Amino acid sequence: MNWRSEHIWIELLKGSRKRSNFYWAFILFLGSLGFLMVGTSGYLNKNLIFSFPSQQIPFFPQGIIMSFYGIAGLFMSSYLWCTIVWNVGSGYDRFDRKEGIVCIFRWGFPGKNRRIFLQFFMKDIQSIRIKVNEGLYPYPVLYMEIKGQGSIPLTRTDEIFLTPEKIEERAAELAYFLRVPIAVF
Repeated sequence: MNWRSEHIWIELLKGSRKRSNFYWAFILFLGSLGFLMVGTSGYLNKNLIFSFPSQQIPFFPQGIIMSFYGIAGLFMSSYLWCTIVWNVGSGYDRFDRKEGIVCIFRWGFPGKNRRIFLQFFMKDIQSIRIKVNEGLYPYPVLYMEIKGQGSIPLTRTDEIFLTPEKIEERAAELAYFLRVPIAVF
């Protein structure tokens, strides 16, 4: 969700509370619970899963490996659920042309640096930069180049599947709003 006026541009960021994260956290939880139940039924030699006889999986070595995968999956699932509950990555980008200030705010993991807040003057923005990350699936990333602070990425993780034309259009709109040049690397 974005909001724009003549002098202010605000982009709200969704963070980790996306439908796909809920889906994968739930699937990972159920799958790892299944692995753990199969390993435990091999250890106890009881049928914890009714459609799967425990005699088919001996505890050593298959039951141990299944239990290990189940425990590892539960840890990964709990990590995903924690990022969803804490809404890691959500926040906003606020560009205020009237006051000449840019504010970037993100929520992080709990602790000392939970709130990530960057504020700087618009006159310190050197350019809007587009860099194409190479690899199996190359994708463009949008950066804001700041004097003395380096580059700040502006592309969200759910935007890496956007076409290069959409990223270029967004970069052109932002560069026009901020009145800075565009650099392509």
